Amino acid sequence: MVEKDFVIVGAGLTGSTIARFLADHNQDVIILDRKDHPAGNVYDYRHECGAMVHKYGPHYFRCGSEKIWNFLNRFTAFYNWPATIRSKVDGACLNWPVTRDYIEKIAGKNWEKGLFKGDPSNFEEACLAKMPRQLYELFVKGYTEKQWGVKAASLDKELAVRITINKPNIQTLTPGYKWNALPRNGYTEMVRNMIDGIPLQLKTDYLQNRNTVVAKKMLVFTGPIDEFFDYKYGKLKYRGQNRHIEYLENTEQYQPCIQVNYPNIEDPRIRTIEWKHLMHPDEKDDVKGTLLTHETPFTPEDPVNFEYPFPDRENKQLYEQYKAESQKLHNVLICGRLGEYRYYDMDQAVGRAMKLAYEILERF
Repeated sequence: MVEKDFVIVGAGLTGSTIARFLADHNQDVIILDRKDHPAGNVYDYRHECGAMVHKYGPHYFRCGSEKIWNFLNRFTAFYNWPATIRSKVDGACLNWPVTRDYIEKIAGKNWEKGLFKGDPSNFEEACLAKMPRQLYELFVKGYTEKQWGVKAASLDKELAVRITINKPNIQTLTPGYKWNALPRNGYTEMVRNMIDGIPLQLKTDYLQNRNTVVAKKMLVFTGPIDEFFDYKYGKLKYRGQNRHIEYLENTEQYQPCIQVNYPNIEDPRIRTIEWKHLMHPDEKDDVKGTLLTHETPFTPEDPVNFEYPFPDRENKQLYEQYKAESQKLHNVLICGRLGEYRYYDMDQAVGRAMKLAYEILERF
């Protein structure tokens, strides 16, 4: 039997942030997680060759909020690290995001005249309102259709918010943020420090043990909202990645940067990650050979593999049914990427969790 004032289900960024705020205000808290490790999908570990690996794909931290930055710096030192990504197009590794001068090179200086006009109704139209079709076909269409397994025109237009164009001579992924950084000793240590002193039970599936878990004040659930309700309205769709790790003992460097995308539809992979590129300079040279992760998207059935909420109208409407159901519950908060069926970057996840924690504290 687990009995606490606050039961937090999920030891990822959302659950751990909320737990820390509650514990800092002397609340009685426990965290449960069905995985065998904390940190959720930002979990990382040291491979035997010395490389730091992000088990669930690369996580590039960026932040523009001083409040979020100061909070996380309680639990780790960061080192400056702006992500640089390439896309393999026609055999060449080209910058992604592309720059305006590159667009002029392939589509002419008056390329903006040919953009989609009017209110976009889907992802494809939203992209064509930002970039010429030639660029979209080379870099975006194939990548997107592999990632989601459907035609790009069937996806929600809001997904295109993540598609950006850089100014000339800017080659990093997110240049508009004050901080582009990585935790000095990894995300797992950062989260362990965040929840230090808070009871944590791993390999504990709350949904399989509801009758033995009592939250006297509030249950905070950060897992899939449809699973919480036993899929009573049907299953929400998610995507995940099949990951193949490859160790090249006699290769010092395989690719020019941390991540190379494969937008060509013929290659089933969506990207390859070379982990040495994200390591601190003091550790990078100690890695023997190089370590790669090749990622290929798929549609998972097991909730443990749910990573990306599906960005289309049908699933958004289904989520709204579950959200309405959750609002009827007494002293239950369903939140986080899977709970709110919404993609959050790491800084957004922490910021959202901080806001929710303040609201919980005000209430109790």
